[in-house]
Amino acid sequence: MSRIGKQPIAIPATVKVEVKGQKVHVAGPKGKLDWELPKRTSLKVADGKIVVSRDGEDAQARALHGLSRALVNNMVKGVSDGFIKKLEIQGVGFKAAVQGKLVNLSLGYSHPVNYTIPEQIKVTVEENTKVTIEGPDKHMVGKVASEIRAFYPPEPYKGKGVRYVGEKVERKEGKTVQ
Repeated sequence: MSRIGKQPIAIPATVKVEVKGQKVHVAGPKGKLDWELPKRTSLKVADGKIVVSRDGEDAQARALHGLSRALVNNMVKGVSDGFIKKLEIQGVGFKAAVQGKLVNLSLGYSHPVNYTIPEQIKVTVEENTKVTIEGPDKHMVGKVASEIRAFYPPEPYKGKGVRYVGEKVERKEGKTVQ
């Protein structure tokens, strides 16, 4: 058995899980998520727990078993608690602002950079430089954070750019005049 896949997932009281064939629907206070299970796995809801099982003992079935359990667990956690990624912007004149469904970033380019916020994702900006991304879908939260960071990744000489909170940027020494 897969060490991850054999563990049952506890369902909080505020979360509702439905299974229709291979489709899994999870709803909670933070939102709704849908996902289709791979063909080699199945899911049962009983006694406030979700149990993921597989058919077969080959490597692919075992891998899909653990993957399916982890993704369903992330769905349950996401709709009950949500996921958060934090970014910080460093650099003189670098700032961000949320305008409706757009994040407007001033990153030292000759034009502002606009990023459209996807559905179910909430972006807030504090002090013009601290960006918080929240949502029920772990994959989407990480994707939005990485796309915003990709507009101006931290550079090693002055350290300016968009970085994750707590990310260490290894600084390089610049050229010296002889």
